[in-house]
Amino acid sequence: MRKTIFLYLAIFWSGLIIYLCLKNANEIKQIEIPNFDKIIHFVFHFVFTMLWFLYLKKKFKISNNINLLAVTLIISLVFGIAIELMQQYLTTTRTADVLDVLANLLGAFLAAFLIILVNAYNGLIDRI
Repeated sequence: MRKTIFLYLAIFWSGLIIYLCLKNANEIKQIEIPNFDKIIHFVFHFVFTMLWFLYLKKKFKISNNINLLAVTLIISLVFGIAIELMQQYLTTTRTADVLDVLANLLGAFLAAFLIILVNAYNGLIDRI
């Protein structure tokens, strides 16, 4: 049951990222906070990494969290780069930004770090 919930949440979150990142930039209200878009990318990939990790952990019943985290980080990186390429080549109001990819990676790495920290502290991740 949890596996299915994590899958639906991960797919929903991935779709939300795609939608918001490819939406016409002129239709998005601009927020006057410096680098706000980098914060959004950070949060997008923090949650993305957490959800896909939890789903894959349940799906494949993998006990080695480090290997699974590595796979999840690679998935996050590829997904983030793909979004940037789509912004560059499939939209007219968006452009690719290397700093967005860096923000994505930082969010993904923080998620991985927290997963390791929480699991090391009390094994919570293994009990989910």
